[in-house]
This record gives sequence, C-alpha cells and structure tokens, in this order.
Amino acid sequence: QEELVESGGGSVQTGGSLRLSCATSGFVYSGYCVGWFRQSPGKNPQGVAAIHSDGSISSDSRKGRFTIWQDKDAGTVYLQMNGLNTGDTAMYYCAAKRVSSGEWCYASDIPTYRYRGQGTQVTVSS
Repeated sequence: QEELVESGGGSVQTGGSLRLSCATSGFVYSGYCVGWFRQSPGKNPQGVAAIHSDGSISSDSRKGRFTIWQDKDAGTVYLQMNGLNTGDTAMYYCAAKRVSSGEWCYASDIPTYRYRGQGTQVTVSS
C-alpha cells in the first residue's frame, strides 16, 4: 500500500530555511514521480517541485530558492527551502503518481497526483 509521510515544517522568520522530508513506502513501480505542492487558504494549490524515481528533474522543478532531491535507498524525497518569505507560508503536501516509460514529472501537475500525504505546515513571519 502506497504511503507518504511529510515532516520538517515549522515556523521561521523571513530569510530563514527549512528542509521538508517525504518518507515514501509501497511504490514498487518501475517509474513514479514524487513532488511537493503547497496550498494556502483561499488559493489554488501550486506545484513546487517534482522528481522522477530515476532522479530526473524537469526545468520547472528547478527553482532558485528550492531544491528537490531523493535518497532512493531511504525512500525519502527532500525539499530544501532557502530565503523563505511570507509568500511561502502554506501547507506543503508530498504527492506521488505512477508514470509510464519516458514520461516526465512536471511541477504543474503535482496537485493532480493520485497519492498524497497529510501535509506539513510552513509559516514564515516578517
């Protein structure tokens, strides 16, 4: 059974950093995407970054302040967030989906992924 468990959220001041972790289990497919999206009250969900199980990262997941990577052996995907500002305040969710051979993982698609965790809150104060 597929499962995603997030951790690492918290409260920081503007300019601070946080590292989010997504522990995955049950993804026994040959190819899958794992990514992060965020959502604030009253706003649409926004894809942040995604990574393919083979380690590939699409250009829209390569953002200046945020870096995604994975520890395949540990089954964990990380999101390092630096230079945080109040606009980054949101609930951050880890999500995953199975993909076909040759299919890329795009950040914009993350909110539609089939599997998601419970989320971890990130609050940035000025």
